[in-house]
Amino acid sequence: MSSLLKIAGGRVIDPLNGVDREPFDLWIKGGRVIEAPTDPDLRPDRTIDARGFVVMPGGVDIHCHVAGAKVDASRLLRPEERRLESGRARAAQHDFQGGTHGSCPSASITGQLYAGMGYTSVNDAAIAPAGAFLAHEELAETPLVDRSLLTLAGNHRYLLEALASGEHGLIEPFVRWLVRRTGSMGIKVVNPGGIESWKQGRGRITHLDDPVPEFGVSPRLILESLCKAAQAIGLPHAMHLHSLNLGLPGNSASTLETLKALSGLHVHLAHVQFHSYGGDPNDPGSLKADVTQLVDYLNSNPNVSVDVGQVLFGPTTIMTADGATAQYLAGLTGKKLLADHVELETGCGVMPIEYKDKNLVHAVQWATGLEWFLRVDNPWQVALSTDHPNGAAFTAYPELMALLADSNYRNECLALLPEAVRERSCLRELTRNYSLSELAIITRAAPAQMLGLSHKGHLGVGADGDVTIYQPSNDFRKMFAMPRWVVKSGLVIVDDTEIRNLAVGVTHRCNVQELEKEALEPIRRWWDENATTDWRSADIGSPMRDRLKPVNLRGQGGEK
Repeated sequence: MSSLLKIAGGRVIDPLNGVDREPFDLWIKGGRVIEAPTDPDLRPDRTIDARGFVVMPGGVDIHCHVAGAKVDASRLLRPEERRLESGRARAAQHDFQGGTHGSCPSASITGQLYAGMGYTSVNDAAIAPAGAFLAHEELAETPLVDRSLLTLAGNHRYLLEALASGEHGLIEPFVRWLVRRTGSMGIKVVNPGGIESWKQGRGRITHLDDPVPEFGVSPRLILESLCKAAQAIGLPHAMHLHSLNLGLPGNSASTLETLKALSGLHVHLAHVQFHSYGGDPNDPGSLKADVTQLVDYLNSNPNVSVDVGQVLFGPTTIMTADGATAQYLAGLTGKKLLADHVELETGCGVMPIEYKDKNLVHAVQWATGLEWFLRVDNPWQVALSTDHPNGAAFTAYPELMALLADSNYRNECLALLPEAVRERSCLRELTRNYSLSELAIITRAAPAQMLGLSHKGHLGVGADGDVTIYQPSNDFRKMFAMPRWVVKSGLVIVDDTEIRNLAVGVTHRCNVQELEKEALEPIRRWWDENATTDWRSADIGSPMRDRLKPVNLRGQGGEK
């Protein structure tokens, strides 16, 4: 018989169910939240006395990079990162299985660090199709959290050839096949067509209607086709988009044009901070925040969601499927670069970086992300992220939550930055403080809803028994860095701030059915003619798929 856990008397903050009150009791059995038992003689196997504590659902990270080939490449590229670092959350000291730390910690440490902050679900936002098997094996070695991944799709040559030949009817079956065979939750589109151009040595694509060399199709067509396919299939998560011109001054114009091109469709814009700049594209030093039109568009279009990709100061690692951008940044900074690609599918760039508070460009990036958080009307449309590790390691989330919840602290930090930041951003005019309920939305409820995980991010009956219990404090960094208790699927994994075991979570995948033979045949034929590997290697395989937890398509009940 499964154990019965009672979390008694805490201040429960559960925005999805409209709950913010104390005292409130939670009951968990069989890994799920249940109704309070009516039998007065029933006694829980354990009671956590949460009086005076804040009780929230387990955290959900919608956009991070914690597994797969590019993460492994970053660990090889950065031997200078020390195995143990000071200033980590206390949970980091309990190194049960060993492993590397730094901005790209090993799988075992990644799970411990997330759980040590109260996060219980993570989504790797960019896995190359050919690397899906490796990524799943690595995710399976990440303890204490549930996992999922998104499959890169925007530069696959099958897609480009189908669009170039006008065979648009091939796109939806291709997306179905890609999501199923990689065991993912949906598709990620990075610099659509631009990576193919970069791999051909033709340079960057900067405009939505520029033709992709060799194919003659535009990024606009790629995006419209994939976005419509994802929506028609009913994937749990909208198309996850990393658009053109990442990090370039003046890119806000092309970002807005892209959103308008997808008007009426569901789309999730990734690390939006890196796409929200004004300035001269030919002058990197001219960078300034240009958020107004983009945030106005978001505020009037509920079908659009974003994660911010906040920059925070300190050393970290750039790790992106946008190899063209990584090469551009390496040229600007002189940093070492690992440029790699997966033939026929995507590209990759990895390089070290340190964001410095005295660097004007870095300071503007910091301010731009905070502008996004503070100017979005509906917190259900925004998810907290640093695009780990690109803007900062995920271990910096408590710092980011403090900046959002405490305008005095935020202004103190702003005062230490170069004076010109105040002219290149409107951050000093923003006085909003996030409430605990709003923080629970952007770190839990909203990202779970965006991913289509209806059993995550809330504490209603039937929800997963993932709970984080914090000691309230005016020092929000301390509060969110070190929860008192963390419960995963009804099991107490952090007890009195200490990680007590390495419980194994599950990996979620979208429940896409296998294609009929007729629909599969064009993909198989293309594979036989173009790929360098056997057709069987195109699939992660049914034994692995069977051990992943299926999530229903939207509109089919269950997780929606």
